[in-house]
Amino acid sequence: MKKISIALVAVIAFGFTACCNNQKNTNEMETANNKETTLIFPKGDVINNDYFSGKAWLKMLVTDKENFDATVGNVIFEPGVRNNWHSHPGGQILLCTRGTGYYQEKGKPIQLLTVGDVVEILPDIIHWHGATPDSEFEHIAIGTQSSKGAVVWLEPVTDEEYNSYKK
Repeated sequence: MKKISIALVAVIAFGFTACCNNQKNTNEMETANNKETTLIFPKGDVINNDYFSGKAWLKMLVTDKENFDATVGNVIFEPGVRNNWHSHPGGQILLCTRGTGYYQEKGKPIQLLTVGDVVEILPDIIHWHGATPDSEFEHIAIGTQSSKGAVVWLEPVTDEEYNSYKK
């Protein structure tokens, strides 16, 4: 896991915020724990499948797989929500943009994710990611080499696995 310069993320976020503050919609402002948060991208649609333990949203940002051989989506997890174990034949990159989350590869300890973290997931690595129990979590998910195939979904992350994070 690599750290992006917090200053760079702040400049990008400020630029998006400055250009978007004149637009008022229900996806722009949220209140969590009495803190006002500005979302960079619209919240998207609720993910309706059996691969998430609770409520999460997805807003696809890049979908032209034919020309880019990649997908880019913004994902928001409610506190405590995670996806199932899964892998990507072409790999995946996560850019953490808000809240705190977890990432775990099969057989390794859980890693805490915070704003500015970048996770580079090699092809076919079995892993999961999601929010910590007490924080919403948002990341941009980049599916690389998407022509190699779609995500391979596996079993749910157990509560025991999810709660195994050690500080």
